[in-house]
Amino acid sequence: MAMPLRQSIRLGAFLAKQKLLRKEKYAILVELEPLFACNLKCGGCGKIQQPAHLLKQRMPVQQAVGAVEESGAPMVSIAGGEPLMHPQIHEITRILLERNKIVFLCTNALLLPKHIHKFKPHRNFTWMVHIDGLEEKHDASVRKEGGFQAAVEAIQLAKSQGFKVMTNTTFFNTDTPQDVIDVLDYLNDVVKVDNMQLSPGYAYEKAPDQEIFLGVQQTRELFKKAFADGRRKKWRLNHSPVFLDFIEGKRDLECTPWGIPSYSLLGWQRPCYLLDDGYAKTWRELIEETEWDKFGRGKDPRCANCMAHCGYEPTAVIATTSSLKETIRAAVSV
Repeated sequence: MAMPLRQSIRLGAFLAKQKLLRKEKYAILVELEPLFACNLKCGGCGKIQQPAHLLKQRMPVQQAVGAVEESGAPMVSIAGGEPLMHPQIHEITRILLERNKIVFLCTNALLLPKHIHKFKPHRNFTWMVHIDGLEEKHDASVRKEGGFQAAVEAIQLAKSQGFKVMTNTTFFNTDTPQDVIDVLDYLNDVVKVDNMQLSPGYAYEKAPDQEIFLGVQQTRELFKKAFADGRRKKWRLNHSPVFLDFIEGKRDLECTPWGIPSYSLLGWQRPCYLLDDGYAKTWRELIEETEWDKFGRGKDPRCANCMAHCGYEPTAVIATTSSLKETIRAAVSV
């Protein structure tokens, strides 16, 4: 299955408008990081490797909202760090929803029961809970015993109160096709989350564990086997069919790093949050002064093994809306 219908319609209308305006570079979704601090020390993430003074900072509400407005993106993924450690995260979320943004609040869910009363269900709001495998694998990944069970209980709590809940799962070279199948079956059929996202493990420079990331061929082999026998159509995956084709090796895509830009306490990250080539103070500076043609597989060696959602899903979405065949295929998959 593909993206939720409401999200697909919203994206289609947005992309049609950009085409009419003849814009070449635009943000589909902003990855907003209003803090770097986190209550976990995951091996595949390096946010808490930031200097101590940065870990203490929290982005002001108006700065966070202003950055999203400046970009013009219709969707926002609020991450971090752990966003529920931000004392005004519910205010940031509320204002973005009032401004008709589709908001995903990414969390490891450990603090969700404590703060859920500050939020209200909304048609454009979704909790995005990180689940990196079943219990043993997840707890090892986040380096916390009991993390998996706490996350599942938080999902069940949120759903019982009328919230939409998605999950996001990153797969590494320690995962097998059966690992992919097992966790997606569990989330889809047992926990019954609304939708699921998945991502091949990417070579994040600050991550403590540098030996766990997938190469391109490993990614394709992993998902080709996991998606076999019609399983891909069964799972409620929040991805375009074109992106799923891409990660299982059925087609190739160019990276579109400006499609899902990252804004943090340091500014707009160039060219994406996986690379660290400096920061721009404004959205316009990011778009106009970044040498976008230098990045991507075959151009920058750091991009050689990347198949991350942030770079390739925008390309897939644009390819879908530019093709009648792919548009019909995506609609049939919903």
